[in-house]
Amino acid sequence: MLIESKQNKRVKNWKKLHKKKNRDLEGLFLIEGWHLIEEAINSDWTIDELIVLDGVDYPERWNTYNLTFVTKAVLNEIAQTESQQGVLAVVKQQTHDEQELGQKFLFVDAVQDPGNVGTIIRSALAFNVDAVILGEGSVDLYNDKVVRATQGALFHVPVINGGDLSRWVAHCHTHNINIYATALDDQAMPLQHVNPNGSYAIIVGNEGEGVDSKLINGANETVYIPIAHESESLNVGVATSIVLYHFSQAT
Repeated sequence: MLIESKQNKRVKNWKKLHKKKNRDLEGLFLIEGWHLIEEAINSDWTIDELIVLDGVDYPERWNTYNLTFVTKAVLNEIAQTESQQGVLAVVKQQTHDEQELGQKFLFVDAVQDPGNVGTIIRSALAFNVDAVILGEGSVDLYNDKVVRATQGALFHVPVINGGDLSRWVAHCHTHNINIYATALDDQAMPLQHVNPNGSYAIIVGNEGEGVDSKLINGANETVYIPIAHESESLNVGVATSIVLYHFSQAT
């Protein structure tokens, strides 16, 4: 099927997915580009529809999916990147059974920058975190910039979108999972002195406000990364990656 009109109802529905409220309502989101689509296909996520620019060659196995062809004008209407590759997909949002998420968690408190959240999710996958919980106030997991910044990692590590971190802190206490919050208080331990056991939860916060004090109060330990005096701070994506690497080596 070839769609040529930007006024086509399906085109309008695809474009609605640019907004969070519509993504949540439909339980769908858009992805763009060969790499992200192949990562989604090679995961356990459900592809609702593949959208291909008319005339673009695509893998034969894509014929097993719901496939729609569009003109360049239609592609421009729904794409959110400047350097378009001519392929998009509509993907179903995924839910997770909280009882099957493992015992190595990363809690993300009100981190709003899409690039940082994407980096954090990539690092969570790289350093064997069982699940990421994006707390309230964090950018939406299905924001197009977040999705691109993950480079497909979101399809391979469970991420809870908009979770209540206070409830997750309680979950960890119930299951004897030690919680480590990043902070600069007087009791904070240098990262290199932290020796976690096999299960843990790490809490990171945004660069401006840090981790919420209520969450810090629920932590077993606070930790910090020693840096040069000349350096004011680390980007939260970089800092989280360093912390996750240390924990991956220590457990």
